[in-house]
Amino acid sequence: MASSQCCANPPTLSSTCGQGGVEDVGGLKTYITGPSDSKLAVLLVSDVYGYEAPNLRKLADKIAAAGFYVVVPDFFYGDPFVPNNPKRPVQGWIKDHELDKGTEDAKAVIAALKSKGISAIGAAGLCWGAKVVVELGKQSLIDAAVLCHPSFVTVDDIKDNCLDHQTMGPTCTNSLPEDSIHILRLKLPLPYLEPRLTAFLHQSW
Repeated sequence: MASSQCCANPPTLSSTCGQGGVEDVGGLKTYITGPSDSKLAVLLVSDVYGYEAPNLRKLADKIAAAGFYVVVPDFFYGDPFVPNNPKRPVQGWIKDHELDKGTEDAKAVIAALKSKGISAIGAAGLCWGAKVVVELGKQSLIDAAVLCHPSFVTVDDIKDNCLDHQTMGPTCTNSLPEDSIHILRLKLPLPYLEPRLTAFLHQSW
């Protein structure tokens, strides 16, 4: 579940930040960066603050600089979480943005990427987005996965995932229950488990 730490240090959102631009991908407004002729794509699934978080776009630009075509969709349809709103706390916001819907939207994005000739797709999910990435991995829709401070990820998610240790990781584990961490330790070599990332990840995306 999302913890109080997940909502600490919220970003100042900006629709114009980043080196890329915004286009429609799979029916979603999407921040796109990187070489358009690349056959390798990375899908970034945001935390509750959405695709206009400057640090998230900086991360996308950095990945793009390595030669990847990077997409950061707006899974919240212009409705990211707004902190310090007593009428709509994070748990209430989450009810309006179900993870099943996020997964279905991600499938549409992946289909759009493949239609333009992308041959391999990796995905990274942050907090809320990690669960979406896990579901994509369980359905063999992606070729690699990274989970950053994952929320809502269960033991069964880890057990059932089609991705092995060569294609799943690194994973920041601090927000996972101990039984899930145990399964990850069996599935992944120790270098893929990165609890020390927490302090950095709390500099919110």
